[in-house]
Amino acid sequence: MTLSAPRLADHLVEQVKALIHERKLDAGMRLPAERQLATELGVSRSSLREAIQKLISEGVLISRRGGGTYVRYEREPWSEQRIVQPLKTLVENDPGYRYDILEARHAIEASTAWHAAMRATEADKEKLRACFDATLKFKESDNPDLAAQADVRFHLAIAEASHNVVLLQTMRGFFDLLQSSVMHSRQRMYTVPTIFAHLTEQHDELLRAILDGDPERASKAARAHLGFVHTTIKNLHEDEARQSRITRLPDENTDVKRKDKP
Repeated sequence: MTLSAPRLADHLVEQVKALIHERKLDAGMRLPAERQLATELGVSRSSLREAIQKLISEGVLISRRGGGTYVRYEREPWSEQRIVQPLKTLVENDPGYRYDILEARHAIEASTAWHAAMRATEADKEKLRACFDATLKFKESDNPDLAAQADVRFHLAIAEASHNVVLLQTMRGFFDLLQSSVMHSRQRMYTVPTIFAHLTEQHDELLRAILDGDPERASKAARAHLGFVHTTIKNLHEDEARQSRITRLPDENTDVKRKDKP
């Protein structure tokens, strides 16, 4: 039986999703080259492109011009329905609530780091190393969106290593909120070399504490890191607000011309 074009594209979407799952491709990781992937799946490149476009529109993948296709962080349906939507409404009505979210994340991630240091298996540690390495791939900050996604995946991997499902699901909900409320500032953090260097050092210390099985050190590293992120995002937002106000100021030259006009 030959599948129609729309049904073939939908079928390929599921195949690509299955491939991502089977190969454990996390956020920031690259899909095989288009030619290779089309050969593996036994389809034409045009059909594969259509499926990939569907996955990009769904937010599963992201494409870089001339740089391949990468996996994005995929949201969990439960968090949108039960946690994210009510809080998202609060943030939309009053952006100040985003700092409440960051404060809550500060407290929770100290706990996930603690438990991860106590409970991480060898498989967890291998995944943590891979996620940390993924954050280093974007050192040149050529794509801050992917850099921010890799950052998210590293922190979620720590939550996964805590083996506490409540903490993990709460973390996923928080990142859905941060995706909409502070993602622009999080991306900007990766375009400033000095900030990126601090983030890398903090991630490295957090990773090493967990790998060494030191819960106190891991919790302390998480608190220090989130404190830095909170302060940095707040400063970036304040800077953006100042710049916005400046652009609304009247042009002095224009005012002078108006006064000189007969």
